[in-house]
Amino acid sequence: MPRPVPLRRVLVALLLACAVLAGTTACGSDDKDSGASSSASPSGTSSAEAQKWAKTRFVANAGLAAGATYQWIVKPYRAGKFKKGADGRTFALVKAGLAGGFAYNRLKAATENAKGDPLLSKAVAPLTAGIESLKGLGTKIRNGDAGAGDIGAFEGVISGIKDAGRSAGAEVKDKVPSTSQLGG
Repeated sequence: MPRPVPLRRVLVALLLACAVLAGTTACGSDDKDSGASSSASPSGTSSAEAQKWAKTRFVANAGLAAGATYQWIVKPYRAGKFKKGADGRTFALVKAGLAGGFAYNRLKAATENAKGDPLLSKAVAPLTAGIESLKGLGTKIRNGDAGAGDIGAFEGVISGIKDAGRSAGAEVKDKVPSTSQLGG
C-alpha cells in the first residue's frame, strides 16, 4: 500500500513547477517587431557574468572545504583529540572522517567551478593531483589511521587552493559548514 504524500511536499512541488513554467514562458522572445532572427539575439548570460559566477561558486566551495578541514581535522588533531585514550576520540575521528569526505567533495566542485574562469582555471590546474590524493583520507582519518603527513596533506591542498584563488582575484575565506552539511 503506497504511503500518503504530505500536503506541504505536494504544494512545494506544485509551486516549483509553476515557477519553472512561468520562467520558461517569460524567457521566450518575440522578434516580429525587431525584424531580427532569434538566432542572432544573445541568450543566456554573458561571458563576464559566467566568469563572475564561476569565481563566486569557487570561493563558496573552497571556503567550505577550508572551514571543514580546519574546524574538524586540523584543530582537533593539534589538540590531541585523535590520540589513543583521548577524551572524545571516537566522536572526533568520525567528525574528522566526515569532514575529510566533505572537503574532498567541495574541492572537486571548486575545481569544476574554476573551469568557468580562464585565469582561475590556470591557477587551480596544478592542484588537481593533490586534490585527488585526498580521496581516501576521510576514511583513513575516521578509522584512526591518519598521521601528521595525512593532516599536512589536507592543509597543503587547502593552502594551495587559497593561494590559487588569491592569485586569480577570488579570495577564499574559511566557512565552517554545519554538522548536518557534513553528513548530507
